[in-house]
Amino acid sequence: MINLELFNLIPSGDIFATGFLYNSPEGIYMNNEGGLLRWVAVKGFNNDWTIYCHRSYQPINYIKQSGDKIFTEEYIKRCVPCDDSVLKLYRR
Repeated sequence: MINLELFNLIPSGDIFATGFLYNSPEGIYMNNEGGLLRWVAVKGFNNDWTIYCHRSYQPINYIKQSGDKIFTEEYIKRCVPCDDSVLKLYRR
């Protein structure tokens, strides 16, 4: 679980978490194509953060630059368990 104290230690611009979930309602549902998705959590430069995802075979830097942004709070918490103070900093 990431809290504000841990979040503040992460350098701006860094990928601080990554993982894999299936493209499904139980994972990160983006479309009806199925398959495995890779997600990356990135700290922004305005004390904010976001999560991008793409097909699992793409490199993490590609996903950081060109991935689809996750907007659903349930999916955000599924990728990066965090307290409410960190969730409020998520860039929507």
